[in-house]
Amino acid sequence: MTTPTPKPDTINHLKRAVYPSYALLAAVDLDVFTPLHDGPLTAGEISVAIGADLDKLQALLYALVPTGLLIVHEERFSNSPEADHFLVQGKSNYTGGDYKSYAAERWSAVLKTAESVRSGSPGAKVDFSAMSVDELEAFYQGSYQESLASGRELVARYDFSSYRSLIDVGGGTGGLSISVVEECPNLRATVVDFPAVIPVTQRFVNESRVADRMSVEAADAATQSLIGAYDVAILSNFIPVVSPNDILHTLQNIFQVLVPGGVVYIRDRGTLNNDRLSPASIAEANLVFINIFEEGHARTEAERREWLAEAGFTDVERESPPSGTSIMRARKPR
Repeated sequence: MTTPTPKPDTINHLKRAVYPSYALLAAVDLDVFTPLHDGPLTAGEISVAIGADLDKLQALLYALVPTGLLIVHEERFSNSPEADHFLVQGKSNYTGGDYKSYAAERWSAVLKTAESVRSGSPGAKVDFSAMSVDELEAFYQGSYQESLASGRELVARYDFSSYRSLIDVGGGTGGLSISVVEECPNLRATVVDFPAVIPVTQRFVNESRVADRMSVEAADAATQSLIGAYDVAILSNFIPVVSPNDILHTLQNIFQVLVPGGVVYIRDRGTLNNDRLSPASIAEANLVFINIFEEGHARTEAERREWLAEAGFTDVERESPPSGTSIMRARKPR
């Protein structure tokens, strides 16, 4: 029996898969979707509204139709429900800025994968301690809305009503803590991050509605003891970007400042199941971590449980919300 000759279907699919992603990036950059919020427009009307060349814009618009984000009928274009909900500037749930930031931070980095694997060093290394305040603000600005949404998700899933003091370690903009404190009127929060990041954190906190219940502290939580006593700690988007030693030492330092019975929540998009194959989106996103962080890696649930246990935590639980994040919760024994 003759074995059929393989076809390069997967290879060809992957070769073409980038086009829709780049089409959306261009559309967000040009703000194609906002003028369509008021109803269908021709390519000519859109070109006037956004100040673009008609001929080349038309090619982009038709390239967006197969993605399902634009609909065309009798040469008039309209937003799909998804595009109208998430890609119209001025709406509270606008995600175009997040998409642009994601592309800027990750796509160019992933092109360095072969270089990173060959050398053992990240080809697109991000070093927060070496960034200027302006560079840090630009880096964090795109993720601020996502941080706010992460805090709202956390409060919606877990009961924070009994907590009075929170420490947010590696909190960046403080956006996650800001939204948690907004939802919990009896809660005060301290955001801890590297000294270089703190001026950026302070600006976001000062501009929030809850600045009077927020404080900001400069510390490297992996190498320095933390100060205070807290009911709850949050470690968000931290574990995939640092070394195993730094993860363990940070968890040990958090353990020391939690009151007996206190809880730590660990959330990020870098938790692999123990087979290291799933979720597939995390196995793929691991390419970002290895390209931009010296010891960055998606980490398995088993690894995380081991670090938590070594730090002294018990009652470890894991949940995977629809947002694609993973949340692990653990408790300091009473």
